[in-house]
Formats: sequence, C-alpha cells, structure tokens
Amino acid sequence: MSAAPAIQVRELSRRFGAFTAVDAVSFEVSSGEIFGYLGANGAGKSTTIRMLCGLLRPSAGQALVAGHDVLRAPERVKRSIGYMSQRFSLYPDLSAAENLEFLGGAFGLRGRPLAARIAELLTQVDLGARAGALTGSLPGGMRQRLALACAMLHGPRLLFLDEPTAGVDPASRRSFWGLIRGLASAGTTIFVTTHYMDEAEYCDRVGLMVDGRLAALDTPAGLKRQHVPGRLLRVRGLDGPAAQALARAEGVLAVEPFGAGHHVRLVAGGPDAQGLARQLAGLGAPGVSVEEVEPGLEDVFLAVVGGARRQDADGDAGGRP
Repeated sequence: MSAAPAIQVRELSRRFGAFTAVDAVSFEVSSGEIFGYLGANGAGKSTTIRMLCGLLRPSAGQALVAGHDVLRAPERVKRSIGYMSQRFSLYPDLSAAENLEFLGGAFGLRGRPLAARIAELLTQVDLGARAGALTGSLPGGMRQRLALACAMLHGPRLLFLDEPTAGVDPASRRSFWGLIRGLASAGTTIFVTTHYMDEAEYCDRVGLMVDGRLAALDTPAGLKRQHVPGRLLRVRGLDGPAAQALARAEGVLAVEPFGAGHHVRLVAGGPDAQGLARQLAGLGAPGVSVEEVEPGLEDVFLAVVGGARRQDADGDAGGRP
C-alpha cells in the first residue's frame, strides 16, 4: 500500500480584497519528493506556501499537510513541518550555535539532546567550524545553510523552503542544492519555491504559477516535451525588425529574447541551423550566429506564461467577466 501524499491541495484560493493572489490551485506532493514551485515575483508562490504552513488562512479550498488540515489545525501543521522563509529571520548578534539553541527551546529541546542535535546539524550543513561565529558575520551562503539547519532542528519529514537561495552566489546555490538532494534521498519531502530555472531542473516535479494560477505541472522532462515541442535554435545578432519578420514566417512557433540573443522554436522537421541562417539572410539579417540547443525550463516558462496570458486576453476579448 502506497504512502499517503505529504501534501494534498484542492481548489485552494487566497484573496486580498478584490485581488486574488492564489486562484483555485490543486496538486499533490508525494512523500520524499522534491516539488518545485516556480513563477515570477507576484505569481502567488509565497502566498501558497504561507497557507500550506498554517501562517495564512485560505479564502477557499482545502489543503492537508502531513495529514493535518491547514484551516482546522494550523498549529498541528506548524509542529509537523520545517519552514525556511524568504527573508533571513535569525538573530545576527547570536552565534550559529546560539541561534539553534534559542530555537530549540521553542520546540522543548534542552540539555544534552539539544547539544547533540545542534552538533549534528552544524556538521551536516558544513558549519561545524563556524559554530561560535556571529551569524551576522557569516557570508550569505553560510547564513542560508544555518537557516536550513534551524528548519531541520526538530526533525520534520516535510520542509518548506521559500526562495532559499535568493541573493547568494552560484557556488553557494549548488552547495545548498546538494544538501536538499541529500535530505530528499533520506526520505524528507521538500517543497521549494524558486525563480531560478536551473535549480528547478533538480526537482522531481515542477508546478508553474502564472498570475495566481497553476498553469502547468509535470516533471522537468515532461514540461519540455509538452510546452517546447519542435526544434529549438539559438540566434545571436538578430535585430528587432528581423526578429519580428522571422516570427511571422511559416513554420516558426515562437521567437523569444533570450540572454544576448533569441531562442527560435520551429515546427518538428523545420530547418536546421544552416537552413535558418539562410532564411534569415533572405529576411535581411546576414551574418547571424545560429546553433541548435536543447530546451530548458526557462523556455518552458516563457511558453507557459505567454500561453496563459494569451488565453486570458482571448477570454477578456470574448466577454469573460
């Protein structure tokens, strides 16, 4: 018999006056899964996570977290989970170990068991040598690892991490995700919000939020198959008029600005890199650089966001209330 889902969400919504921040989202998260929740700033990610952590009352819908109803039993939810907030919330004038010791008191942990747990966690997050360092003096990546240790202090099997690597350097982000993958391998369920598309590749499944709605949900590979079909080419040196002309050409599904160039998505069987270069020369854009690339989750995000907003525009044009 399979284990019950760690999280079950049905038609969950949150309104602030006339504004709907989260609009009837539904999903499940399996035990031991790394579940990524992606979206632009303001898409509803943090509002969802605050409802699931029992910190914000839903306006409608239902959510069960670790078997507890977030509406009826928010305190049981809080005791069953670990939560790392988007904003660093530890005390900068306490040492790393003192922050953990202070938090331990809130969970009823004291004496030798607490000391042993603190030593274990500081070793796990590679801060054993910095136990006595003032938290405010630690680099950003170390502070984030300390915040993760605090979320893990009481041994929860479900962790909510809200933008855990925001503002830290790439090396620290890779190190942090190594810790996350290790926790998941040991059976901990991870619900993580992020706007870094490269990080989402580490997740077992990914939900994409657009304007408060869950617009797509699948594995990273499944999202790419569904939302970025056909052939994808990277074009550098393409100016605005040529990009607009190319977007209208037969067989071209999308032309999106991407870094210092453009990603051009073509129908299956469309031209290869050399063929597209010839096509662009015919459109008055000779000498561009064209290469075939594999789609990433950023391409998925652009396709999903564009599709969702086109649907909204079509609905509004059709008189949707």
